[in-house]
Amino acid sequence: MPAVTGKLAAASLALALIAASTSTASAQKKYDTGATDTEIKIGNIMPYSGPASAYGIIGRTEAAYFKKINDEGGINGRKINFVSYDDAYSPPKTVEQARKLVESDEVLFIFNSLGTPPNSAIQKYMNSKKVPQLFVATGATKWNDPQNFPWTMGWQPNYQSETQIYAKYILKELPNAKIGVLYQNDDYGKDYLKGLKDGLGAKAASMIVLEESYETSEPTIDNHIVKLKATGADVFINITTPKFAAQAIKKNAEIGWKPIHFLNNVSASVGSVIKPAGFDNAQDIISAAYLKDVSDPQWKDDAGMKAFLDFMTKYFPEGDKLDGGTVVGYGVAQTLVEVLKKCGDNLTRENVMKQAASLKDFRTEVLLPGIKINTGANDFAPISSLQLMKFKGEKWDLFGDVISADPSG
Repeated sequence: MPAVTGKLAAASLALALIAASTSTASAQKKYDTGATDTEIKIGNIMPYSGPASAYGIIGRTEAAYFKKINDEGGINGRKINFVSYDDAYSPPKTVEQARKLVESDEVLFIFNSLGTPPNSAIQKYMNSKKVPQLFVATGATKWNDPQNFPWTMGWQPNYQSETQIYAKYILKELPNAKIGVLYQNDDYGKDYLKGLKDGLGAKAASMIVLEESYETSEPTIDNHIVKLKATGADVFINITTPKFAAQAIKKNAEIGWKPIHFLNNVSASVGSVIKPAGFDNAQDIISAAYLKDVSDPQWKDDAGMKAFLDFMTKYFPEGDKLDGGTVVGYGVAQTLVEVLKKCGDNLTRENVMKQAASLKDFRTEVLLPGIKINTGANDFAPISSLQLMKFKGEKWDLFGDVISADPSG
């Protein structure tokens, strides 16, 4: 009898140990909707059509990069399921697509959705649902607001920082400038404009001779350029998306207006803006950069650039290597992969945001030297440094030092 009791006790102990180890194993893995042992489902919204369709290449690059990651075994053994929809840069459509991704597709989070008005339209929804709106593809300053919107985070340098840097340059090098501004009449354009005025300070009122806005529904901005030239402005601040940026560069040349031309970074792509506008027409335009430019020969032996070009050749051969959007897509996708690696087996939405807000001196292979990604619980602005550049020949030439801006704008 004692022997039987001993066997029962041993069996009970074994079962208890198995149960304990099973519960420990399950405790180590935490999932929210969109994550399993084998998959991480990620949502994305891009303007594959409409007035900002030039940016669609960013989403296509990301899809190609995640295919590369999946071919290499995924992240901690899980494959990425990247679900990307078109919103045509139309905020009502963005809302529709975000609801579809969250409520029907049941993604873990939405990543790198593009545009200031589209992201503004879904920000409250995403935060009320407590679903990360991670590394949005817009530099609006308002994405760095963890107190009020703890589920929304930017990635690129913010717009106000960029135009403040232009303002500093103008005050120092062109103190008597007469400035004409063309800006898109939405949150994106107004954010850039605010940064410029803040940077110019008390001199903004006297230096800016005209603030001219346009709507994305306009087929052409030619009449706005003619109006700006008529003011006698000798400095042109061009706050436009790629289609309109190319139009502005062409029209300036056509009517012989040769101001010192500042072009916002989001339209500094050689492939989608400068080349279509004509290299001759773009000489000496000034912009700012935080990513390496494929057309710049100084990176020909750079390991990071070689890795990018190898990726493009293998996974996105039809993509334009000269289009800045491919470099953006590659860099932001690499940043997300780093965050997901850090999540380990805790793939909850809360932990995704926690890891995204814990990046320390992270560098993707395509950031300019001296620029690093840093975030914190109170700092949702991953990149806050830029370097000025001038267009010469068929490429951008960097000049001056890397300038760190105040990420709060």
